[in-house]
Amino acid sequence: MAIKATICKATLELSDLDRQLYLTQNTVIAQHPSENNERLMNRLLAFALNMPPNDDQGPLEFAKDMWDADEPAIWQKDLTGRLLHWIELGQPDDKRLLRASARVAKVSVYNYGTHTWWDGIANKLSRAQNLWVWQVPQDQSQALATLAERTMSLQITVQDGAVYVSNDKHSVEVTPVKLYGA
Repeated sequence: MAIKATICKATLELSDLDRQLYLTQNTVIAQHPSENNERLMNRLLAFALNMPPNDDQGPLEFAKDMWDADEPAIWQKDLTGRLLHWIELGQPDDKRLLRASARVAKVSVYNYGTHTWWDGIANKLSRAQNLWVWQVPQDQSQALATLAERTMSLQITVQDGAVYVSNDKHSVEVTPVKLYGA
């Protein structure tokens, strides 16, 4: 018998001072049986950092990357179904990123842990002009994982590139480092 996904519910209260964006988003996220809390929380972080100000261009949604190899972790499609933004987590290979960048207006990668992965493929992606690569420092990523719960209410404040994520008990500061992008 297959193990089923764990369903997590999150209320994200976003105050992005860098983009002058203030909103509350209720979301349901399926945690794949092989997905640890660190990856789950990095997905939520990437989701919050890329939330559009409204759904006029289409909503940002969690995709089925761990269930379907043809989908990213998160994507945004316009109202006609055309892909606008493809968001990957972890360490995707260069071929996957080049394929995505040819199909989509913007591709973002949020790597957590070590950046030696990026050092090995950076030169292969120089022609991808619509690619942004972010590194979440390993200690910050692991601290972020401690906030994971089945039902979460997270306050996320972004100011001067620093992200403060807190629940009613703990707070974590995350400062993603841009490795590549305009």
